Amino acid sequence: MVAMSSAVVHMLVEPAGAANKLRVVDRLSELGFIQGETVTILRRGPGGREPIAVQIGETVFALRSIEASCIKVNDSFIMKLA
Repeated sequence: MVAMSSAVVHMLVEPAGAANKLRVVDRLSELGFIQGETVTILRRGPGGREPIAVQIGETVFALRSIEASCIKVNDSFIMKLA
């Protein structure tokens, strides 16, 4: 699988308008999406939509758009991969 791009996680933010019970940021943190980790986008679902396959370390996750929108990356560390 060819990666689309990689970046370093800068911070996690709760999605706009999400109910507190979702706790998306807590779940992402528990999975390893923490500041300083490199996240790689591997592919998107049909038509460029969900799910979004991303890799942290050796683990691949399928994220929904609402989860992916919580991950903010450091723009100066984005690497396009061919």
